[in-house]
Amino acid sequence: MSVPPHAPVSGVETRTIDMVPERERHGSPRSQFTLWFGANLQITAVVDGALAIIFGVDAMTAIIGLLIGNLLGGAVMALHSAQGPRMGLPQMISSRVQFGVKGAALPLILVIVMYLGFAATGTVLSGQAINSMFGVTAPAFGIVAFGSLTAIVATAGYRLIHQLGKIASIVGIFGWLFLAYQLFRQYDVSAAFGHTAFSVPTLLLAISLSAGWQLTFAPYVADYSRYLPSHTPAASTFWTTFLGTALGAQIAMTFGVLVAAVSGAAFLKNQVGFMGGLAGPGAAVVIYLVIVMGKLTVNCLNAYGGFMSMLTTVSAFNRRTRISPLARVLFIVGFVAVSMAIALAASADFLNNFKNFVLLLLLAVFVPWSAVNLVDYYLVSKERVDIPALYDSQGRYGSYNWIALGCYVFGIVVQIPFLAQKMYTGPFTKMLGGADISWIVSLLLTALVYYPLAKKTMKVPAGMILPSDEAAEAPGTKTSTTPADATLLGLPRTA
Repeated sequence: MSVPPHAPVSGVETRTIDMVPERERHGSPRSQFTLWFGANLQITAVVDGALAIIFGVDAMTAIIGLLIGNLLGGAVMALHSAQGPRMGLPQMISSRVQFGVKGAALPLILVIVMYLGFAATGTVLSGQAINSMFGVTAPAFGIVAFGSLTAIVATAGYRLIHQLGKIASIVGIFGWLFLAYQLFRQYDVSAAFGHTAFSVPTLLLAISLSAGWQLTFAPYVADYSRYLPSHTPAASTFWTTFLGTALGAQIAMTFGVLVAAVSGAAFLKNQVGFMGGLAGPGAAVVIYLVIVMGKLTVNCLNAYGGFMSMLTTVSAFNRRTRISPLARVLFIVGFVAVSMAIALAASADFLNNFKNFVLLLLLAVFVPWSAVNLVDYYLVSKERVDIPALYDSQGRYGSYNWIALGCYVFGIVVQIPFLAQKMYTGPFTKMLGGADISWIVSLLLTALVYYPLAKKTMKVPAGMILPSDEAAEAPGTKTSTTPADATLLGLPRTA
C-alpha cells in the first residue's frame, strides 16, 4: 500500500466519527501500552480487586482468578484494538457492519450508560482525592474540579489523551510501588492468605470480576488506535494493548486484594482516605495526585468514548459524518455534566453502587456484542468493509440487521440461567455451587449461533472500500489488503 505523507496535526483534534485519512495517521503501537497501562493502574481497579475479598474469595484464589480473567478479557479487548489501524474508525461506527446503521444504536445506548457509570464512579473517588489535597469537605468541589479537567482533556482529544497515558504510567508505577512498600511495612500481609478453602465457584467469581473489567473497554478501545498508520502490524497493536491493559489491571487488582484482606473495614469505609493514611502525612498529597492522574486518564477515555457513542447514535438518523467544533465541545461538556450529577448523587454509597453496576449490567450486555463484532471482523468480513456504507442506512448494511440484533439479544437472554447476582441467582448457578459462568456461556453460544447465519447473509465486499476523497488522495491504493502479520495471531488473511 502506498502511504501519503502525514499532514501536520493540530493540538486539538477535529476528527470525530469519520474515517481518519492516511495523511493524518501518526504514532506507534507503543503508545497503546502506556495508554492502557496508565488507564488500568488506578484506584477503581484497586476497588475491583478488593471486591473479590468482599465476596468471600481467599486472597491467593482471588489473585489467580483475577490474573486469568485479565488475560482472557484482555485478549478479547486487544482483538478489538487491532481493528483501529485497519479501518481508521471509532469502534462503535464499525459495529454498524454487524448491526446496521441504525441497529447499532441498541448496544450504543447501553455503551453510553456504561461510560456514564464509570465516569461517575471515577469522579467520586477523584473528587475525594482533590478535596483531601486542598482540605475541602464539600464533595461538589472535588467533583466539579475533576469534571472540568476531564472536559478539557477530552476536548483536546486523541493526542493529549495519549500523552496523559504516558505520564499516568510513570507516575502510577512510582506511586503504587510506594504504597505497596508502605502496606508491607505496616501490615502482616502474609496473614491475608489461607483463611478460606479453595473452591471453583470463588475462583470463577474472581475471573468474572477482572474479565468483566477488561471487556468494558472493548466498545471504545479502537478509538485510541485508529490514528495509527494503516500498515501497522495487527500483531503489534494487539500485543501492546494486551500487555498494557492486563499488566496494569493485574497490579492494581492484586494490590486491592491485599489491602482489603489486611485492612478490612478501614479500607471499605474510605478508599481514598485509607490510601492517604497508608502513605503517611508527608506523602499523602503526592498519593492523592497519583490517584487523580490515574483516574483522569481513564475518565477522559470514558468522556471521549461517551461523546463518540452519542454522536454515532445521533448520526445514524441524521446521516451526518462530521459536526462543528462547537457541537463537539457541547457533546463532551454535556456528557461530563451528566456524569458529575450522577457522581454527586452516588457519592454517599460509592462502593455498593459500583459493585451493583459492575455485576448487574456490564458483563450481561457487552459480552454478546463483543462476540458478534469479533466473529464478523475476523471470520466473516475479514477486514473487507464498505466504509461509505457505514454512514448510509440505504446502503450495503441497511438500517437494521435483524440477524445480528437477534443474536445479540439471544446472547443476553442465554445468560439468565447462569447469573449469580445479589438480586437473582439462576438455577444452573445453584447447581454449580454459586459459580457465575454466564459470560463464558454467552461468548461461546453467541459466536456459534451468529457465525453460520452471518456467513449466509452478510453482504461482504470483495475488498476494503474507501471514501472517495481518501481513495483520490491515495491513487493506486488497493481496496483490499492482505496483512502479513495475520498469521502471528492465528487470524485469517483477507481475501
